[in-house]
Amino acid sequence: MDTLQLLFNTVTVVFIATTMFTAGLGATLSALRAVFATPALPLLALVANLVVIPLLGWGVAVLFGLSTAAFVALVLAASSPGGPLGAKLSMLKGGDAVAGTTTQVLLAAVGSVTFAPTANVVLSLAEVGGGVSLDVAALVRTVAILQLVPFAVGLVLRHHAPLTAQSWHPVAARTSNVTFVAVLAGMLLGNWQAVVALLGSRTLLAGLVLSVVAFAVGMALATGGPARRTSMGGVAAVRNAGPVLAAIGIAFDNDPAVLGAFAGVLLSGLVAAVPIVAVFSRRWGDGGG
Repeated sequence: MDTLQLLFNTVTVVFIATTMFTAGLGATLSALRAVFATPALPLLALVANLVVIPLLGWGVAVLFGLSTAAFVALVLAASSPGGPLGAKLSMLKGGDAVAGTTTQVLLAAVGSVTFAPTANVVLSLAEVGGGVSLDVAALVRTVAILQLVPFAVGLVLRHHAPLTAQSWHPVAARTSNVTFVAVLAGMLLGNWQAVVALLGSRTLLAGLVLSVVAFAVGMALATGGPARRTSMGGVAAVRNAGPVLAAIGIAFDNDPAVLGAFAGVLLSGLVAAVPIVAVFSRRWGDGGG
C-alpha cells in the first residue's frame, strides 16, 4: 500500500470515528429513546434502505442500460446502507441530528449483515456479475469498531460528564468537518482518471438519479416533521462505501472497471445529495414551510 493510500485510509477512519463520536457527544439517552419510542421510524428506514433502494438501484441500472461493471457498482452501492456521511448531513442546520445519526448507526449495523446477500440476490436475478461472497463477521467488526463504539463512548461521556462533553464537542466537530473535506478531496483526486473516463457515459447520471430517488424514498418512508424527514432523506441518499470496497476487492479482485464505476457513482451521488440536504435543512432551519 503506497503512502497516499495509507494516508487516505487513515483520514477516512478518523472522519468516520470523529463523526460518530461527535454525534454521541451531542445526543442524550432521552432523545434516543424518543427516536425509538415509535417503532415506525426505524422500521420504515429499514424497509427504505434494505429493500426499496436496492430494488431501485437494479431498476436504474436497467433503465440506463449500464455496462456490466457500472451495473455491478450501482447495485453494490444501492445495497449498502448506513454511510457515515449520512450522519454528517443530518448535522446541518435545521436537521434532526439525533434521529439521523441513530438511524445511520442502525442501518450500518444491520446493513453489514444484509449487504452481501442482498447484492448477491439482485445480481443473480439480473444475471450480472459472479455473485458476492463476503466475510460478514469482518464487516460487523468493522462497523462496531469505527461507528458503534465511538458513538457509544460519546453518548456515555455526555450522560456521565456533560461539561466535559460540552467542551469536547466543538473540537470533535471541527475535526469531523476538516476530515470530511479531506475524504471528499481524496476520493476525487485518487480516482479522477476513472471518473473522467466516465464522462459522457450514463454511469454518472445513473448514480445521481439513484441518490435523488433514494433521498425522496427516505423522506417519504419516515415519520415526524420536515426536519426529521430531511435527515432521513440524507441518510438514505448516502450509501456506505466500506462494504462495497470490500466486495469489489474480494468478489471482483479489485477490478479497475468496477472500482472506477463505483467512484463515479459515489461522487455523483454526493454531488446530488449534499446540496439537496443543505437546501432543505436551511429551509427548515430558517423556519420555512
